[in-house]
Amino acid sequence: MTNDVRAARTRDALIRSAAVLFDQCGYAEASLSRISAGAGVSPGALHFHFTNKAAIARAVEARAARLLHRTARVTLREATDPLRALTDSSLAFARLMNRDVVVRAGFQLSCENAHGNLRDLRRQWWGYVQYLLNRAAERGMLAEAAVPERTAATVVAATVGLEILSRSNREWLSSTSLSGIWQVLLPCVAAPHILAMTVPAVRDRVPSTPAP
Repeated sequence: MTNDVRAARTRDALIRSAAVLFDQCGYAEASLSRISAGAGVSPGALHFHFTNKAAIARAVEARAARLLHRTARVTLREATDPLRALTDSSLAFARLMNRDVVVRAGFQLSCENAHGNLRDLRRQWWGYVQYLLNRAAERGMLAEAAVPERTAATVVAATVGLEILSRSNREWLSSTSLSGIWQVLLPCVAAPHILAMTVPAVRDRVPSTPAP
C-alpha cells in the first residue's frame, strides 16, 4: 500500500468516525480523542490531516454535499420531467440519509452552525427544489395557484420537517413517509393534465401508508 493510499484511507476513517459522533451526540460533545479512537488512529495522525475539530466538521459537510450533488445529478439525468425529478430526488435523498451517516451528520452540522460552517445543506436543497419547480412552470406542468417560490417553501418545510423528525425515528425518512407527503402535495402542485400521470407514478413505487 502506498503512502498516498494509506493517507487517503486514514482521512476517510477520520471523516466517518467524526460523522458517527456528530450524528450521535452533536458537534460540541464529539471530542478529538473520541474521533481518533473511532478511526483507529493516534491523535497525531488526526492532527496530520486536520488542524482542529472545525476542520473535520467542514470535511464531513463537504463530503455530504458531494454525495447529495452526485445523487441529484443522477436523478435529474434519469427523470422524465422536472416534477418526477423532484419526487425522485426527495426519495433518493431520504434513502441516502438513512444509510449514510456522513450525509446525516452533514445536515445536522449545517443546522447547528457551531463551528463557523460555510455550507447550508438545507438551503441548497431549497435552491434545487426551486430550480426544478421553475423548470416545471416553464413547461406548463404546475397548477395555476402553484407559484414556484411559495411552492418551494412548502416542499422544503415538509421534507426538512421529516428530516428533523427522523433524528428520533428513522421511519420518518422512509420511502413510505415521502410517498405520503407527495400524495398530499402533488394535487396542489401539478396541473390537472399532469396530475393523472404523476401521482400514480409515486404511489406505485412505494407503499402508500405513512409511517407512524
